Amino acid sequence: MNSRQRRGVILLLLSVLCAVGVFVGVLSVVRDARSMVGPEVTAYRLRGDVRPYEPLTDGQFEKVTMPRRWLPPTAVTDLAALRGKIAVTRLRKGSLLQDDMIVARPALKPGRQEIAIMIDAATGVAGKITAGSRVNIYATFEGKRPEDKPVSKVIVAGAEVIEVGELTPLKRKDPGDTSASRRTTEQVPITFALGTKDAQRVAYAESFASHVRLALVAPGDEETIPADERTYTLDGDK
Repeated sequence: MNSRQRRGVILLLLSVLCAVGVFVGVLSVVRDARSMVGPEVTAYRLRGDVRPYEPLTDGQFEKVTMPRRWLPPTAVTDLAALRGKIAVTRLRKGSLLQDDMIVARPALKPGRQEIAIMIDAATGVAGKITAGSRVNIYATFEGKRPEDKPVSKVIVAGAEVIEVGELTPLKRKDPGDTSASRRTTEQVPITFALGTKDAQRVAYAESFASHVRLALVAPGDEETIPADERTYTLDGDK
């Protein structure tokens, strides 16, 4: 075989190798294209922002479909997974719902019970109280007799918040206003985990107190309120 023939054979082999390379590249592109338009799966995207520790409902999400290869392994594909779950952190609108964004709602401890009351958003540390917060619950009572002074009491110290609901506009009549006019206020239902006695105190305050307010307790603060500081009257400052 002369040199010209050898060059021809080499060029032929190179052509074959190039053809094989092109064929493999085409197969790879075809596989990628098939995966792009292959089987689609269902996922869920947030319709709006969700606050930390807020209970999750189906209406907060919209269904989307996408190729399986682009779906994160932690993506939630069945909204049944939301039952009894809360957001572990702030969830942003448009985010894809994933398992690590949600946790199970804390269970009640033995001897505790849930009790929910409506709290005026303007006086209830609006926006700062979340599930897991600890608060002191204050109630102000009017005097039973005309000569009696109003009194403010700490009815529960260190109450555990387990759920904060949605703001709800409510119409209420101003104290002392003899007209039929009512003003609209925003209130929020807040659920506590309390023992029987404290639950009774909260229920009583909601029924008979003129105002119920919450004071947020600093995380880790275990200081108790002395008995002589749990009741306040204006006369006591004189």
